[in-house]
Amino acid sequence: MPSSAPEHRKSSRPNRIGIGVLTVIQTALLGLALIAVNYLSLSHHWSADLSRAADYSLSPATRNYLKGDAMQGREKPVKWIMAYRRSAPFYERVRALAEEYERRSMGGIELEVVDPLRSPDRMAEIVATYGITFIRDLVIIDARSDANPPTKEDANRVRTLHPNVRLVPADDMAEHATTEGVRRVTGFKGEDLLTASLVSAIEGRSRVLALLADKSASDENSAGFSARAQLEEILRYQNVVLADLNLSQIAEIPAGVDGIAMLAPAYDLTEQEFAVLERYWNRPKAAMLMLLDDGPAPPKLRAFLRGMGVTPRGDRVIAHSDGRLVTQARGTFTRGVPFMSGLAGLATEFSGAISSLEVREGAEDLLNRRIAPYGLVEAPAGFWGETDFGSGDDTFNEIEDHGAPLYLAAAVIRGAESDDRFAADSSRMIVMSGTDFLDPAQQRAENRDFLASAANWLVGREQLAGIGPRSLHTYKLPLLDAQVSFINRMNLFFLPAFFILIGGFVWSSRRV
Repeated sequence: MPSSAPEHRKSSRPNRIGIGVLTVIQTALLGLALIAVNYLSLSHHWSADLSRAADYSLSPATRNYLKGDAMQGREKPVKWIMAYRRSAPFYERVRALAEEYERRSMGGIELEVVDPLRSPDRMAEIVATYGITFIRDLVIIDARSDANPPTKEDANRVRTLHPNVRLVPADDMAEHATTEGVRRVTGFKGEDLLTASLVSAIEGRSRVLALLADKSASDENSAGFSARAQLEEILRYQNVVLADLNLSQIAEIPAGVDGIAMLAPAYDLTEQEFAVLERYWNRPKAAMLMLLDDGPAPPKLRAFLRGMGVTPRGDRVIAHSDGRLVTQARGTFTRGVPFMSGLAGLATEFSGAISSLEVREGAEDLLNRRIAPYGLVEAPAGFWGETDFGSGDDTFNEIEDHGAPLYLAAAVIRGAESDDRFAADSSRMIVMSGTDFLDPAQQRAENRDFLASAANWLVGREQLAGIGPRSLHTYKLPLLDAQVSFINRMNLFFLPAFFILIGGFVWSSRRV
């Protein structure tokens, strides 16, 4: 019987041509997918700021302004020139912010980044065009809509910038503090400056708030700081200039000012001054910022404010907590006025002394006169207005003291602001009974933003709110020398060796 030999199958080798064709097709499809994703991302994209404090994001106020008519209604985009060395402090921050401005403006801003060291010819052209002495790091904001040159010379051959051109030096973007004789950078106010400069360049002028100097405190107060200087600084970053005006020397408030301010008045108005103030308030588009001192207000001024539905009570807002007396008033921002939308619901605290305000919201006699007062900051439960503070008996007396609701700030609108036909002619007022919260040593960011928002609302810039400098954080990672050495070995030897082994394994498996 013939023996049947076992069948042996032929060993099959990999079809290298088929694998190669398949690899080419897969690579081509992957390339097409990447091209399609990049093409779609040009018009449909989303970005996220993953930094801990959102350092590279713009505030809602700036975003609203960039989307508003002032930017989107322009025929010609605003030109930004960022002339910065790459080695300059805050280069990455400023560039990221400038690119975010350009992106959020939807074509309203054209950004050019120039390194003076790498592009000396272009920098020389910029210096000659704008007639500036060479400043190493700065941002030029050019919002000219006419054909006039960016600079002009007067009869004395003094060159001045076009009203719609602003320069933002890098040094102004840093906030410094001196501790133990060493000057350190503690904050970054780049967005504050850039937004203020953008607004100033587009408008061509700063808004003017006239401070009634002969009725306002200008020197340092009992707390050792100048409330006027702090108010001036906050307004400056909103492109609002505080200019002195003596009420006793004028018969009418000048038409060129955008509003008036009164800061901690110690003396009352005369009959003539009261008449000037009343006539100003009753004309269209009046704006008043009243920062009163704590305690009783001057009688005539109090009567004027009472007629607007806001009465300074002259008390001291305090509370008891855990058996101790709380003399720093706390409050919550309300939702009464549109400019408060970014702060509504947030809690705050006011350093120093502050008095409460009676706000007659919805009073029928006021509505008949088209006057609408609103409480802006309300003290929480547990606080009361003590009328005899310092007497040693700081307990709530239902007869003498003031209970809820306690308002720490109020707004008044005269006119039909809800009617688009007459909203532009409405008058606005902000009232607070206390100035200690302006103390830079105890100043809170939310109070600064509130005051900046209020100022912008008064001068007719509803889109803008206060931004405030961002704090700079330094994070330290304590490592031993042995740990540093281990990390270096991992980066220099072990990780490269690991990837080489993986690559060798893949190459070897493909040869089988």
